[in-house]
Amino acid sequence: MSRMRFDPRTKLFVLFACVLCTMFAPSFRYELILVCLIAGIALLSGQLRTAIFGILFYGIIYVITLYTVLQMTGTWQAIFAAFFGLVHKVYPCVFMASIMIKTTKTGEFMAALYEINMPPYFVIPFAVMMRYIPVVKEDWNYIKDAMRMRGISPSFKNLCTRPLVVVECIYVPLMMAASNTADELSIAAVTRGIESPKARTSLIEIKFTWKDVSVIALFTAYFIFGMMERVR
Repeated sequence: MSRMRFDPRTKLFVLFACVLCTMFAPSFRYELILVCLIAGIALLSGQLRTAIFGILFYGIIYVITLYTVLQMTGTWQAIFAAFFGLVHKVYPCVFMASIMIKTTKTGEFMAALYEINMPPYFVIPFAVMMRYIPVVKEDWNYIKDAMRMRGISPSFKNLCTRPLVVVECIYVPLMMAASNTADELSIAAVTRGIESPKARTSLIEIKFTWKDVSVIALFTAYFIFGMMERVR
């Protein structure tokens, strides 16, 4: 499947726009359309599986909210409405952030952030975090395989019957691996001169194209439309 490459600054803008859109969303339907727009970016970026899963999962949440939660009364409605309301606010941002991480390399992020004159004390932690997330995911897969070999898979059944054992087998190795990974990433970053006071150069070409301008205009217009709907 062909894919388009968007400027990292465009993805950051879209993520910020998603935060604003969810903060001032006038209705659940508005947030549903927002998720569909984000899924469109995923499709254009070649993330077909992410787009389909993202829409299907949010569709389930949307149906449950409209036809189950809003039909309740009393205390249970207040509890579930608060929970699902938070999901509706957070999900579009998480969806866009996952697409941004999957389709953008750390070097591209750093080049884009330096291009907009972001200070090093923001760029360096951000770059380490971007390197850190995939490594933790890989460690988590190793931990799950080791737990299955011992007959303690991290399933819902084992979590209910042997919660202390399951939590211990997850928490201890994950924290140890995370600590070691953080040290290794910090050492690697320093070795590559990330603390150098000189201006950083990059072989990656960062520039806006008509695709980036179109996406920025689309999400800006959608945010303005939401604000207009809210004041009616």
